Amino acid sequence: MNAQATSPGADAIGVRRQRVTVLGATGSIGDSTLDVIGRHRDRFEVFALTGHGRVEKLFEQCERHRPAFAVVASADAALALEKRLLERGVMTTVLWGADGLVHVAGHESVDAVVTGIVGAAGLMPTLAALNAPRRVLIANKEPLVMMGDAIMRRAREAGATVIPLDSEHNAIFQCLPGRWGDSSRTGVRRILLTASGGPFRTLARDALASVTPAQAVAHPNWSMGPKISVDSATLMNKGLELIEACVLFAVDCDDVRVVIHPQSTIHSMVEYIDGSVIAQMGAPDMRIPIAHGLGWPERIASGAASLDFYTMSQLEFEPPDETRFPCLRLARDAARAGGNAPIILNAANEVAVAAFLAGEIAFPRIADVIESTLDAVNLPHESSVDGVLHVDSVSRDAARAEVLR
Repeated sequence: MNAQATSPGADAIGVRRQRVTVLGATGSIGDSTLDVIGRHRDRFEVFALTGHGRVEKLFEQCERHRPAFAVVASADAALALEKRLLERGVMTTVLWGADGLVHVAGHESVDAVVTGIVGAAGLMPTLAALNAPRRVLIANKEPLVMMGDAIMRRAREAGATVIPLDSEHNAIFQCLPGRWGDSSRTGVRRILLTASGGPFRTLARDALASVTPAQAVAHPNWSMGPKISVDSATLMNKGLELIEACVLFAVDCDDVRVVIHPQSTIHSMVEYIDGSVIAQMGAPDMRIPIAHGLGWPERIASGAASLDFYTMSQLEFEPPDETRFPCLRLARDAARAGGNAPIILNAANEVAVAAFLAGEIAFPRIADVIESTLDAVNLPHESSVDGVLHVDSVSRDAARAEVLR
C-alpha cells in the first residue's frame, strides 16, 4: 500500500475522515457520490474508485480525488492508467478485474462502500463489502434480487449497516419507524413504491414495437445509465425494486404496491394502520439519498435544489398498466415464487436489455425473452454463491438462445 493509503486523513482538528470506496465511480451514481463527498472534504476522503472500461474518466477522477486504489477491467488498462497517474504525481495503485473489485470493497481500511456497479457484476464486491462493521450504501439492486436474504444475513453477522440509495428505497428507509436493524414494523400496513412510468407511460401498446434505444434511454426525470433507463421504460426497474423492498424491509410482496407518479417528487410512501401515510419528497436528484446515506444518522448538505411548493402545479398518481408493461407482473410473480425465479428474472433481463440496446430485438421482446427464460430454466435452488452464479450463467445462456430465435 502506498503512503497515501496509510495516511489517516484528518480535518483541521484531528478528527479522522471516513474513507469511502466508490464502486462504479464513472457512472451517474459515482458522479453524484463524488459531488457530495467534494462538498464535505472535512468528513470524507476517497479511498478507492472503480471504473471498468471508462478509463479516461477514471483517470480524471483519480487526479481530482487521489485515491489509494483504482480498479479497471483489464491488466493492460491498469498498467497504462497507473503509468499516466504516476506521470502526474498521483500515487494511486491500480488493480484490475473481479479480484480488484473485491479487494477494494472489502479492504480493512474502508469505512463506507458505495455500490454503483450495474447488474450482477456487483454481487461479489457487495458481499466483500459486508465483511466488517462498516456502512454499505447499495445503489445496484441486482445483488439484493439475486441473494437478498444471504446479503442481509451477512450484514447482521458482520455488524454492517446497509442503507439503500435507490431514491425509492431510501425514501422508504426514511419513512419507516426506528433505526436501521430494528425489525419492528409495528403499525405499518403497506409500502407504496412510486414510479415515474418512464418515457413511454402514455404511448399506445402498438407503438411500443417501434421505439428505439435512444428513445428508451431518454428518461423524463432522471439522469441514469442506459441499462437502468431501459429498465425504467419497461417497468422492470420497478419490478426489481419491489423484490428489493421485500428483502430490505422484510415485507411480503403483496404488502408493496406500485404507484405511478410522473412528477417523481414523492419518492415513496409508507401507509400505517391508522390511515396515516408518510411520504418522502425531494427534487429528482440522486445526491439527496446519497447525502442521506453518507451522513446517516445525521443530515448533511447534498447540493440539490429545494422544492418550490409555490410553483408545484400538481401531483399525479395512477396504477401501472401491466398489459403494456408486463415486466412488472413478471417480477412480482418471481418474488412470489422465490427460489431461483428472481435470479433467472434478473439474468434474462440483463441479456434482453443488452440485445435491445444493440438493435437485436424490439422493445416488447424484452418481456418475451424474460418470460420464456423463466419457463425454460429448471434447476434446483441453491443459496450458496456458487449455486446462485450457476443459475445466473445457465439463465443467461437460455436468454441468449431466446434472443436468437
